[in-house]
Amino acid sequence: MSPEQFQGVLTAAVEGAEWAWADLYRSYAGRVRGYLRSRGAVDPDDLVGDVFLQLARNLSTFEGDEPSFRSWLFMVAHHRLIDERRRNGRRPVDLVDEPSRLERPSNIDVAQEAVATVTGDQLYQLLGDLTEDQATVLTLRMIGGLTLAETAEALGKKLGAVTQLQRRGLAALRRRIETEGITP
Repeated sequence: MSPEQFQGVLTAAVEGAEWAWADLYRSYAGRVRGYLRSRGAVDPDDLVGDVFLQLARNLSTFEGDEPSFRSWLFMVAHHRLIDERRRNGRRPVDLVDEPSRLERPSNIDVAQEAVATVTGDQLYQLLGDLTEDQATVLTLRMIGGLTLAETAEALGKKLGAVTQLQRRGLAALRRRIETEGITP
């Protein structure tokens, strides 16, 4: 979506146009769902609904371009995930079936493509060995399609900290894949 198209869709959504909300949902819901799934959300579809409900409540206060919107969107998703974990911490729930493959953005690079070929179960296992912050940064980058700056904004962290978390997380994944010979 071009910057001009995005601003038009955003303006129409603020004015309540159903087609604009459908366009925003169609453009971003898959990535949000993939991020939430990869971070172990119990009910990612329900959380996606919560995220878009929050967007509907606060969209009129948003100012910025499409990359800022994506950062804001994933910040809301991250906060909804934390809320779910707090709720479930008070009343634990067993996970049922995990997805076999995660949804991926269409604009991923070769390194991301290699990681994306790992099944969902393998990815959960690999991410489980990382620190919480490393896993969150990597999923926002690879599944959410955010840049380093957008990831830093979404998490409320400094760019340098996010860069280091990504570097260390990727190094840990590389070591694990090489030592265990994990293949898709």
